Amino acid sequence: MTPDETYDAGMTVRRQVLGDAHVDRATAGVTDFNGDFQHFITRYAWGEVWTRPGLARRERSLITLAMLVALNREDEFKMHVRAALNNGVTVDEIKEVLLQSGIYCGLPAANAAYHAAAQVFASLNDKP
Repeated sequence: MTPDETYDAGMTVRRQVLGDAHVDRATAGVTDFNGDFQHFITRYAWGEVWTRPGLARRERSLITLAMLVALNREDEFKMHVRAALNNGVTVDEIKEVLLQSGIYCGLPAANAAYHAAAQVFASLNDKP
C-alpha cells in the first residue's frame, strides 16, 4: 500500500474502533504543532498495526487495555474501554483483564483502572 492508502485504511479502522465522534474531535483539534503526530497515529497505529490480520480487533482491545493499566494512562485507558466495547468485548471480559492486571501490573494500577472503567460504564448507562 502507498502511504496515503495506509493512512486511509488507518482512518477507517480508527473511526470503526473509536467512533466518529471521537475521531472528529481529534481531527478538529489538529494544529500545525500536533498535525504530524495525528497523521503518525492514524498511519502507523491504526493503518499498520490495527489492520494486521494476526489478531482480531477484540483481542487487540484486550491487550491494549492491559498495557494501559500497566502504564497507568487513565485517559487513553478510558478511550480504549469504549473502543473495546465497540469491538465486542464484554464488561465481564474487561473485568477479567483488570483482575489479571492486578497480579502483573500491581494492585494500585488495577484499582485505578477499575474506577476509570466504572466511570466509562456509568457514562454509557451500562452499569455492570
